[in-house]
Amino acid sequence: MAAVPLEEQLVCPICLELYAEPVTLPCGHSCCRSCIEDHWARRGEVTDCPACRALFSRRPDLCKNVALCDVVEAVRAGPLTSDPAPGARCPRHGRAVELYCQTERLCVCCACTVHVCRGHRRALLETEREAQQHLRESLAESRRQVVAAQDRLHQLQRQSDGIEDSASTLIVAVTNKLSSLLRALEAWREEVLWDLTLAKAAALGQAQDNQNRLRDHLDGLARYQQQIEMLLACPDHVRFLQESVRLAAPPALAALPPPQWDEAGLREGLEAVLAQLSRLLLHKDPQPPSPTPAWSILLPRAPPPNTHPCLLTLDYRNLTFDPDTANRYLALSCQNQRASHGRRAVERGPGGDGERPGRFELWQVLCSQSFKSGCHYWEVRLSDHAVVVGVAYAELERRKRGHNPNNIGRGPCSWGLQVLEDRYEAWHNGQSQQVPEPRGPPTQRLLGVELDMAAGCLSFFSLEPQTQLLHSFSGSLFTKPLHPVFWLCEGRTVTLCQLPEPPAGPV
Repeated sequence: MAAVPLEEQLVCPICLELYAEPVTLPCGHSCCRSCIEDHWARRGEVTDCPACRALFSRRPDLCKNVALCDVVEAVRAGPLTSDPAPGARCPRHGRAVELYCQTERLCVCCACTVHVCRGHRRALLETEREAQQHLRESLAESRRQVVAAQDRLHQLQRQSDGIEDSASTLIVAVTNKLSSLLRALEAWREEVLWDLTLAKAAALGQAQDNQNRLRDHLDGLARYQQQIEMLLACPDHVRFLQESVRLAAPPALAALPPPQWDEAGLREGLEAVLAQLSRLLLHKDPQPPSPTPAWSILLPRAPPPNTHPCLLTLDYRNLTFDPDTANRYLALSCQNQRASHGRRAVERGPGGDGERPGRFELWQVLCSQSFKSGCHYWEVRLSDHAVVVGVAYAELERRKRGHNPNNIGRGPCSWGLQVLEDRYEAWHNGQSQQVPEPRGPPTQRLLGVELDMAAGCLSFFSLEPQTQLLHSFSGSLFTKPLHPVFWLCEGRTVTLCQLPEPPAGPV
């Protein structure tokens, strides 16, 4: 008679699985502690053995069968030496696995097919292994992918090393070149400042020489006058006549050469160089050459003039017209925030109109505000074309010279944008540059002006229907405070746009 396998002798008669914390009853049979307690709970007052049906007068005390528990743990841990069937063991029942559950994808024993895998698709281990031959193909494909990925990884590593070497070489070359340019620029700056210092010293020296000559001449005239006064006070006629003959007048003052200081010439030369540097370093070329993609990252990218409304309003300035400078045909209204050119002269009080030295003979007006440092922005609305918007020094000529109806941008002390019917023209120092007309309403124009004193930049924007840069004066040397200035043709109106003041905080 064949021997019963050990694992089949270690099965609980209630759950038919390996013992879990086995306990022994008075009749000698063993069960899982939880199984026998559940069995007696279902039976109520009847206390019996589920294996032999032996009845007990009272519920016995359950004690753990330590020896049996050790045997069960040994069976769970692995095959015993007395087990004639070596191989994998079922984790549930401790039996040798013989089947493969295709539903759960686990190797199971015969007990599992009765209790756990009932109704599942099953197959013999040998049959299932033969069906899994596609794993060999998957392994081969995986190995091919590993080889391809490693080749690609090595290729990318070589490319990275090449990029690293090339970039390092390029960085060193560019750094050396830019350092040379910076040294050259610094040397040029020192040279320019030294030349300006020498020119200033020479001009001041000439002025000092002229002052000394004038003081010597004044001293001679004073002595001559004193001698004449003493002679006139002399009562002796003989002495008077004798001394008057010997009295010699001081020599006439020779023409004094003016100090050799040509501010316009110096400014013109410097502005030409600074304008080129500014266009190269601070502003983009309107039509730059198309760079190759690999080198486009090396081109300087200075930020364009401010075009974001929120950023522009950070430096917004509320302006007012200066009535003391307004031409007599310009009527100011709305608290000096609107200027209109009418056909009749405007009476501005008993002080007179045309007698004031600060009033323009031209159809122009300055603003009361001036700026000598920092960044500033303001907006103006024009009723139509034939208007000039700009900035100027306070000494802008008030009288009309020549045939030009305005002098904004016609000299070195003002910059202006002339609004014509079909175009814009930018003016400075008597030279103009035509600006294309942007798209927008033909009869209403809203312009923005941004002034950066430190950068020497003055920019004009068209704000309707969208913000668009019209023109920028760059590389200028703003040496004095600048006033916003306007010229209006007859029938035109300029309104200074006001930004509401922020509410006052709590006191």
